[in-house]
Amino acid sequence: MGDFIEVASEVAKAAGQYLLDHKGKIDKKNVDEKARNDFVTFVDHQSEKLIVDSLHSSFPDHKILAEEGSQKTSITEYRWIIDPLDGTKNFIQDIPIFCVSIALEHQGKIIVGVVYDPVHQELFMAERGKGSTCNGKKIQVSQRSMKESLIATGFPFKFKNYLPQYLHCFEEIFLKCSGMRRCGSAAIDLCYTAIGRFEGFWELGLSIWDMAAGSLIIQEAGGIVSDFWAKDDYLNNGFIIAGNPSVHKNLQAIVNNYF
Repeated sequence: MGDFIEVASEVAKAAGQYLLDHKGKIDKKNVDEKARNDFVTFVDHQSEKLIVDSLHSSFPDHKILAEEGSQKTSITEYRWIIDPLDGTKNFIQDIPIFCVSIALEHQGKIIVGVVYDPVHQELFMAERGKGSTCNGKKIQVSQRSMKESLIATGFPFKFKNYLPQYLHCFEEIFLKCSGMRRCGSAAIDLCYTAIGRFEGFWELGLSIWDMAAGSLIIQEAGGIVSDFWAKDDYLNNGFIIAGNPSVHKNLQAIVNNYF
């Protein structure tokens, strides 16, 4: 898998530099609304093109699935899953929390995950069975308990019909942890949990490209990832809970009461 992760990391850094080159330069006329409260810019599209072209050049027989519509089919069992700009709303409003996320799936399992935060120049990487790193240094989830924990979440802006359950769940978690955060990038939330800045993360209504790379990074850092019903189906249903083993168990019990 060495070639896979090496290529993915270089491509992620190149795309991240492209994002930085356009940071703070997005005009309102360059923003489109894909769906209510779900935005896209030419930067998303061009970053995706850069990534897809580079991966296709290195691995011409691999499948590709990307957020802004790029797809390539093949008989191969390898599939790249790409988010060219996770945190688009942050990017549009010049909030410096966004990233590039690239994952490789083989026979239905994520085997490589790369997330690059160009603002802070942090490159998170994982290979299945080989651990996780940030800028080449091995990372591990924290050992803090639920009452000591800092928990990340994302608001259900695409699924507002779930807002009552979400708010009740939020309240119970808020009362049992030491603090809550909302960064606006699920990939970064997962990586921050992997490195121990957060103890846990939960969100609903995500897409596979939001979670694919980050979920492997936290698992390889010693964390647990599941859907809201303690199953391994989060990449398909978009309802995800992640955390260190202790906090994940607590989050699972709370979330399951409301969903």
